[in-house]
Amino acid sequence: MNRALLLVLALSFVSAQASAAAPRNLYVKARHVFDGTGPGYSGNGAVLIDGDRIAAVGSSADLPVPPGAEVIDLGDATLLPGFIDAHTHQTGEFSDDWNQAALDGLRKSIAEEALDASVNVRKTLMAGFTTVRDLGAEDQIDVGLRNAIRNGKIPGPRMFVSVHAIGATAGHCDRNGGFRQGLFPESSPDIGVINGADEARRAVRIAVKYGADVIKTCATGGVLSLTDDVDTPQLTQEELNALVDEAHALRRKTAAHAHGAEGAKRAIRAGIDSIEHGTFLDDEALDMMKARGIVLIPTLMAIVGLREQFERKANVPPVIAEKARLAMAASHATVQRAMAKGVKIGFGTDAAVYPHGRNAGEFNELVSLGMKPADALRTIGVDAELMGWSNRIGSLEAGKIADIVAVPGNPLENIRVTEQVFFVMKDGAIFRNDRTK
Repeated sequence: MNRALLLVLALSFVSAQASAAAPRNLYVKARHVFDGTGPGYSGNGAVLIDGDRIAAVGSSADLPVPPGAEVIDLGDATLLPGFIDAHTHQTGEFSDDWNQAALDGLRKSIAEEALDASVNVRKTLMAGFTTVRDLGAEDQIDVGLRNAIRNGKIPGPRMFVSVHAIGATAGHCDRNGGFRQGLFPESSPDIGVINGADEARRAVRIAVKYGADVIKTCATGGVLSLTDDVDTPQLTQEELNALVDEAHALRRKTAAHAHGAEGAKRAIRAGIDSIEHGTFLDDEALDMMKARGIVLIPTLMAIVGLREQFERKANVPPVIAEKARLAMAASHATVQRAMAKGVKIGFGTDAAVYPHGRNAGEFNELVSLGMKPADALRTIGVDAELMGWSNRIGSLEAGKIADIVAVPGNPLENIRVTEQVFFVMKDGAIFRNDRTK
């Protein structure tokens, strides 16, 4: 068999794997609908889809089936807006052996890493997540994934990508930290490592040049890095001011990895759009966020992933294990204080710190800390607003993109049914419907 024929067969296979039912006039109904607006809940609801858009939402008694429409009756289930995860790493791989994972990352070709990531995005979509922000990748694999998904080459969620995170030398975003000097080329603004305000602006421009939809920065140390404390500030006020100003001038939203309070407050003063993790935020930082409408993305599933690794006695480097224990001890109380103060809380999980596809566990984590199930579900809308797409996604409303998921039963009574998605529609195309099998 010649190479040309092999290529045709391979492309045909990929096309078949990526395909979904084409957008058409559909009438989807279920016992419940949670549309994400106001009270947002109704019984015996239906959603009418025209192509890739929602044409109408309402009670099935009041919303007639148009002539020629295909009816999909999902029975005792709840229809919800497509889920959104504002903090993922689709190119990252979860592993219980950190040393082996680091070695694998050095051995694998970029092509192999991209193919691995194509599996991750499919898992994410099939779990009901039709949109994600990807906050840190390498070698522009996130850009390739975004484009391949957008062009219908592979199945996956709509992606907002950052190309790479921007941080300080020896900080959490310096990917060469922890290895001997000279082993790799020294980090530079070209890969997001900066020193000074001018380099911050340059790094933002480079990220945008190569496809960034959102600018992610590391304002403090992190858990999963080898050369920094988890809560130390890592960028000066001037550097963060320049970074956020440049990003906003280029019409890009900004997200700050920030565990520690001081680094977070510098990012808040600079005008950051979201604080990621926020593990050790103090009352002053939370009050500043509340006053400015800055979103907290708690990434509680990352804590779940770390806790499970300790339970399995995974091979975690001691310096990371120590920082993880500090973060695990502080995270829940901080989120509860943020809730009590009325800080705007979004949905984000840090996918890859736990296995991809379990993103919906974040709903249960929020509810377990005191958030009402309806408010946990409405974090979908908070994410849509954070991304600047609230006029297109985040709720079931006429005119919005037809992103719909269905779960069994009623998530207002049992939030964990969000982890049992059986129907996924994105852009009006059905990617999963287990009720037809």
